[in-house]
Amino acid sequence: MIDRYTANLDKLFIAIEKARLNISEHHIVDIVAVSKYSTTDEIEALYNAGQHSFGENKIQDMKSKSVSLEHLPIRWHYIGSLQKNKINNLIDLDPVLFHSLDSLELAYELDKKLKQKTKSMRCLLQVNSSFESSKSGVVPDEAIAIYQDIEKNCPNIILVGLMCIGANSTNTDEVARSFKTTKDIYDKLESATVLSMGMSDDFELAIKHGSNLIRVGSRLFDRGEV
Repeated sequence: MIDRYTANLDKLFIAIEKARLNISEHHIVDIVAVSKYSTTDEIEALYNAGQHSFGENKIQDMKSKSVSLEHLPIRWHYIGSLQKNKINNLIDLDPVLFHSLDSLELAYELDKKLKQKTKSMRCLLQVNSSFESSKSGVVPDEAIAIYQDIEKNCPNIILVGLMCIGANSTNTDEVARSFKTTKDIYDKLESATVLSMGMSDDFELAIKHGSNLIRVGSRLFDRGEV
C-alpha cells in the first residue's frame, strides 16, 4: 500500500515541478491531500509516503479521523463550508488553515466565537470567481473590501490569502479565467501569502495562474489513477 502511495505522490511531484518551473524556479507549491473519501489506514499510508497535510470537508469526519490518527503530527486543513452552529466544533479541532471563509457575516460570527475561546484561526477568504450559484464565496468585485474589513474588524481571524474553486467547465479558457480573476485580486492584497487554487483535474492550470497551494484527492488516493 505504501509503495502505491509513494508512486502516486512521486508522479504528482513531477507534474507540479513541471508546472511550477513554467512560472519560476522560485515558485513553491504546497499540497493538501483531500482525504474526505479515504480511510484512516489510507491516510496513514500516504503520510508514511511523505504527505503530511490533509483536508477534510466535514467537521465530524475531521474530528473522528484526527482522533484515530492522533499519534501522527498531521497538519489538518478544513476545506468545507461552515455552518454557524458548527463554528465552536471547528475551533475546538484547531485546523492549521480554514480554506472556505465565504462571507463577511460568517467572519464576524467566527471572530466572536474565537474571542470567547481566546483563540485565533488562520483563514482564507473564498472567492466565487466562476460566478456559479452552486459555489460559495464572495463575488470578485467585493473581495478586496471584504478582505480588508475582516483584517480590520476581526482580530482573532488571521487572513493569509484567498481560495477559489475553478469553473465547472470542460472549456479550459473558462477555468483559466476563474483562476486569473482570483489571482488578480490576490495580487492587490499586500498581506496575502497563500493562494489556494486547483484540484486533481485542474491543478496544473491553477499553478500556471499563480496557485501556491493545491487540494488534491483522487490523484493521490485512487488506485491506478495517477
